[in-house]
Amino acid sequence: MFNYLEPPNAFYEFERIYSAEQWAKKQKWVAEYLREFQPDIIGFQEVFSADSLKALVAEQGYSYFEVVDQPDVIDDFIYRSPVVAIASRYPIVEATAVEPNTELAQTLGLTKDFSFSRKVIRATVDLPHMGNCDCYVVHFKSKRSMIEIDEKNNHWSPEQTIIESLKANVAGGWGSTIQRGSEATLLMIDMIERREATGNPMVLMGDFNNTLADGVLSHLLTNTLRFVSHIDRDAYLAKYCLNDAWDLFQTAVTNEKNEANKADDVNEIDSEDATDISDISDISKREEKVVRTPTHYFGAGSSVLDYILLSCEFDASYHDSLYQVSAYDTYDRHLINPIFERDGESTDHGIALVTLTLRS
Repeated sequence: MFNYLEPPNAFYEFERIYSAEQWAKKQKWVAEYLREFQPDIIGFQEVFSADSLKALVAEQGYSYFEVVDQPDVIDDFIYRSPVVAIASRYPIVEATAVEPNTELAQTLGLTKDFSFSRKVIRATVDLPHMGNCDCYVVHFKSKRSMIEIDEKNNHWSPEQTIIESLKANVAGGWGSTIQRGSEATLLMIDMIERREATGNPMVLMGDFNNTLADGVLSHLLTNTLRFVSHIDRDAYLAKYCLNDAWDLFQTAVTNEKNEANKADDVNEIDSEDATDISDISDISKREEKVVRTPTHYFGAGSSVLDYILLSCEFDASYHDSLYQVSAYDTYDRHLINPIFERDGESTDHGIALVTLTLRS
């Protein structure tokens, strides 16, 4: 949401207050996105004004809305520490904040009072044909350094100030990495335990502030299990682990192409030369790679930081799956081709949107 805070309140600093015109533009942008794409369930990050957002989405047909935390308020009207939220067209039968396992946290070398930098929502949504599904909304710790130095209130030389800033950046950046990776680990453990207790399908979505290919978060897509038989390993990994919705979409597309190719084989022209040409064309199509659209741009670089992860019930290659990922889109018009009148108060991230289709 990129600082969704109703004026006359300020976010982080005294002068950072939306004008009435800016606030109206921001709300209009959110409403127009919802009207155009009509997501059934949507997770939000950087929410300061939860009541305002609840009213806004209700006007768009979202009868169910939940938050499990509230931002910090300093000096009466200056806000910090925004929260996550979830809205749904389907009933949310339960919503709670995920609590980290403090005993496990200490085993990992963390403090006994370890907590998520932003509380994680677990909302159990009653989905058509599926029943209760646990939807998690996250905003993992950013890469911003955890250590800030006060350059004004000291007697350092210019060179010493730079050196101290460098040390703070190195140590503080690593501290943020530890926090982010620990959040993902403790959340994954809680999800496995919840899955064991309820058997509910799982959806994890949000701003991960990291790529999944990075080892810091790669365990969210765990696909190995040592010292377990091959049959048991595959069964339990499928049941308790998550899949990137992008990968599931590619799987569904490949399955559809293979089915189409089988149908074409029945009607092949009985010509060796024609068959060879057709085979080469089919192979070329299957090997064609679709490039994933980034969700965040910084300077000259870009990366995917926002994800939707799904359990096996949404995997077209899983024999008992109910749904498959039939479309995957990243809304980024406001990032790559912004128009000030339309996008001036939008967001600094692309929006990941997944379409799930009931399998026949």
